[in-house]
Amino acid sequence: MIDNKKVAVVIPCYKVKNQILKVLNDIGPEIDFIILVDDACTEDTAQFVKENYKNSRLQIIEHKNNQGVGSAVIIGYKLAHELKADIVVKLDGDGQMNPKLISNLVEPIVSGMADYTKGNRFYSLNDSHSMPIERKFGNLALSFISKFSSGYMSIFDPTNGFTAIHSEILKLLPLDKISRRYFFESDMLFHLGCLRAVVIDVPMTAIYAEEKSNLKIASVAPEFAWKNIKNLWHRIILNYFFRDFNIGSIQLALSIPLISWSLLF
Repeated sequence: MIDNKKVAVVIPCYKVKNQILKVLNDIGPEIDFIILVDDACTEDTAQFVKENYKNSRLQIIEHKNNQGVGSAVIIGYKLAHELKADIVVKLDGDGQMNPKLISNLVEPIVSGMADYTKGNRFYSLNDSHSMPIERKFGNLALSFISKFSSGYMSIFDPTNGFTAIHSEILKLLPLDKISRRYFFESDMLFHLGCLRAVVIDVPMTAIYAEEKSNLKIASVAPEFAWKNIKNLWHRIILNYFFRDFNIGSIQLALSIPLISWSLLF
């Protein structure tokens, strides 16, 4: 426990056999539950862990078919809810995130300052120093567009998978509507924004060694851009026409056809 709060850690696993034992061994005794979700890993990570890591806190879920990182996390969330965890941390199995920083991630939630926290590798130049250059530019671009789609203008590094969420907010999220693949973290921010949850960035330094990221920024950029644009419009309609209707809503409604007309002519 951390300050009398039960904490569960969900670890989605796909091609992380070489890193997973170190990740598990670095998780401190303050964590109550460790939920490992093998997303039909071709390296059979689940069996490897069963043979090499013995811990009463560990529960393993195995997918017969690859469903995506989002799906793996969501099923982990659901189990954490059944276990009555107060706070649920998402930690990738590739070793890029230091499990010893979990307390830093959880602290704003425990203190009542936040409903959801996430790592930010761009908080300082030192934090992002080890990040490969292509990831820096890709994350900078995604951060910019995610600000508008989620409404969290002060949040950066939206694809960061080191997160923590309070169980009360987790219960309110429409988990079955959240993206099942790499857009998961960005889509989480959008849905949290719809709930007007308090989200805080926590500075962190990522660790880049021999692991290879399964997320290729160049290949997902068009998909991320399109989905962020859709989320932006959903957020505008929800906040300005359903939850509230004021002079700003009228101005917005009038500006859309004018912008469309100017683009056409």
